[in-house]
Amino acid sequence: MDGPFFNPYEPITIHTRHLPHWQQPGVLVFLTWRLADSLPAPLWASWQNERTAWLASHPPPWDAATELAYRSTFTDRIDGWLDAGHGSCVLREPAHSAEIETTLRHFDAQRYALDSFVIMPNHVHALIRLVAGHPLPAVVKSWKSFSARKINEHRAATGPLWQEGYWDRLIRDDAHLHRCRRYIRRNPEKARLAPDSYRLHVGTTVY
Repeated sequence: MDGPFFNPYEPITIHTRHLPHWQQPGVLVFLTWRLADSLPAPLWASWQNERTAWLASHPPPWDAATELAYRSTFTDRIDGWLDAGHGSCVLREPAHSAEIETTLRHFDAQRYALDSFVIMPNHVHALIRLVAGHPLPAVVKSWKSFSARKINEHRAATGPLWQEGYWDRLIRDDAHLHRCRRYIRRNPEKARLAPDSYRLHVGTTVY
């Protein structure tokens, strides 16, 4: 793998569905995905409508300023709502969060290098560095599919566990990496979680 930080002068792969997802081989990426019931439906619908209008006037690819504007307008709001603890919060159960940690670690050093993660009651943040040949959508799909099956077995439940899609952000430099690690480390404290209601690992690798 080449250097771990986003290089605007190197080729970028952009996958677009609900959001533009940028990929660059060997680059660190910060990810967030959430439970299907983690946001109240009216709140989610209003956010989606506002975002759809914004995206129509800001087509990809985005520069750094546009990405920052999107994050401050939309992503930061979602983070605040998630930390408020909406929904069933099934990941609060140690057995369920353990399944997520097992899933994340399963292909570590094979499909990606797992730097940091925090498993919150209704969402997950992770920092990874992809291995060439393993695209991010496939990696996230495998995480969600495997963990949903195992957790639904624990709960004797059926139906979707995870909200469709995910948020991702390429890491631009060492300072950005440290900000993301700090966010992961502080997220449980910010949400005022009890020690047994989350799982946390923060990387220390110097790139």
